Amino acid sequence: MTLTGRAALVALLGGVVVLAFRTASTLLIVNAVILAVIVADLAFAANLRKLAVARSGDAKIHLGESGIVSLHVTNGGRRQLRGTVRDGWRPSADATPSRRQVRVLAGHQTALATSLTPRRRGDAAAGLVTVRALGPFGLAGRQRSFQAPWVVRVLPPFLSRKHLPEKLAKLRELEGQHKTMLRGQGSEFDSLRQYVLGDDVRSIDWRSSARHADVLVRTWRPERDRRIVIVLDTGRTSAGRVGGIPRLDASMDAALLLAALAVRAGDRVDLIAADRRVRARVVGAGREEVLAAFTNQMALLEPDLIESDIGLMTSAVLGIARQRCLVVLLTDLNPAAIEQGLLPHVHLLSAKHKLLVAAVADPAIAAMAADRGDTAAIYGAAAALHAQAGREHIGALLRRHGVEIVDAPPDRLPPALADAYLSLKAAGRL
Repeated sequence: MTLTGRAALVALLGGVVVLAFRTASTLLIVNAVILAVIVADLAFAANLRKLAVARSGDAKIHLGESGIVSLHVTNGGRRQLRGTVRDGWRPSADATPSRRQVRVLAGHQTALATSLTPRRRGDAAAGLVTVRALGPFGLAGRQRSFQAPWVVRVLPPFLSRKHLPEKLAKLRELEGQHKTMLRGQGSEFDSLRQYVLGDDVRSIDWRSSARHADVLVRTWRPERDRRIVIVLDTGRTSAGRVGGIPRLDASMDAALLLAALAVRAGDRVDLIAADRRVRARVVGAGREEVLAAFTNQMALLEPDLIESDIGLMTSAVLGIARQRCLVVLLTDLNPAAIEQGLLPHVHLLSAKHKLLVAAVADPAIAAMAADRGDTAAIYGAAAALHAQAGREHIGALLRRHGVEIVDAPPDRLPPALADAYLSLKAAGRL
């Protein structure tokens, strides 16, 4: 049983009547009337045991976007349901409206739409549905909570999608023009044409030239059906916030843009997310399912405050990539983490694969390095310059091993990584 605010108001008015007459009989009469009304409300309220609730609607929503989950309330009793329904969700799901007034006739069903605008990635599980059935006078009613299981997976937002048309235009340009200039180890043969002054003599096809009157050279096109393995570092360095967002989220955005571009280029893309254990793995997904599979796995990733095991990541990559491929490691160029973690293993990866390390740079460091306003700012600038020097030193060490480096702020990392991929593809270095 539940009492409403109206019951409290009626009790207050009854108290005023009792105080006005100041007799025991008045008190008894007022209490009897209020009790009778409450009993009548309970007697004529809908039977909640005959009620059924269920949910339907969106099962996946991108972070920052809105989705609809409908709550279906079926009244199997013989009385009309008149009351309130509260649809329970966790606060980060930002469910609106959370409660509403309903009227459901006996034997009928109603659908109540709830808008969700989640503020966190991951699985958002629906809570209990609490139904309060009131009587005709609205003083009292029956209340019961119901289970209506539903889980909404909140996916990464993929904010860098806006850069995709520009990168696809560059890809089409790469595939469509200057094919004769795209030579190199690993490039795909396209066709033969006559030799012109300035062509590389190494491109001459002597056998074909011997069968014709002209000297013929081979032309090449950008490689297709190559393999890219994206490795997300989910260790402690990925938990740091740059520009208000975790490094991991910025890395995921860059990985999604790269995957979307590579799939359009005809390449195969796999994903590994790990720290001291593999947290997510997408291997062998079809080109039509790659982005969906990536976002589905990334939705559940959270940084773990432990040191990453680069050896484990290396083993995971070598375990799935038998032939040469492009390995993109999204991590932080933290000097201590790189020197103790990546450098001892970099030769294993770079000997068999092309390795590209992408990192999220903090623009606040550059701003500190340029500030000379006062004594405190000068000390801050010295610390920032020291951090930049350490980062540049680590980059130089990695480049000596043939590693490509992309180091950019969160908003510039996705397009910069995509450009690096296109450059490698154009040079036939994948």
